[in-house]
Amino acid sequence: MISNRPIIVTDTDVSRLRALRANGALAAELDNAEIVPAGGVPPNVVTMNSRVRFEDMPTGASREITIVFPQDADASLGRVSVLAPVGTALLGLAEGDSISWPFPDGQSRRLRVVEVTFQPESHASSTATHGDDAAMRAAGTLRRDAMSVRATAGRCAYDGVPAVPEHNDPSLFGTFRP
Repeated sequence: MISNRPIIVTDTDVSRLRALRANGALAAELDNAEIVPAGGVPPNVVTMNSRVRFEDMPTGASREITIVFPQDADASLGRVSVLAPVGTALLGLAEGDSISWPFPDGQSRRLRVVEVTFQPESHASSTATHGDDAAMRAAGTLRRDAMSVRATAGRCAYDGVPAVPEHNDPSLFGTFRP
């Protein structure tokens, strides 16, 4: 990893992530992470179960995924495991941060966080502050904005943006199950 600062991980997430430390890249990230209380994480930081739009900087391709624990991963829904290279790379970064990350194909890819479109910690504080009406509006927004993933001629497209062959590599997102 090439980054200017340690990643930010919530105290709630770090306890569950430590159980996955068999993954060397994740273990190294957690060893250098800044641990913050879940209620104190900035709203622009990628946490577990955050929905994030990122860019593969050399190609300019943009994707939106949700970073999840391995048992919740489902490529057809855009839910990428934190153990997948892109999941580990993006966890703990903030909007505007970029990182060079090694992938199983032997190449490093430079990824940049464009936007955190949903972060559960921010949503929780919003719900606590604004009550059930805010939760209902947020749930409706999430349903409306649900990512559509479609398989086309053996290629995958996210949100209507045609996939670039480099982004269909299972080493980036994990195994794609049509």
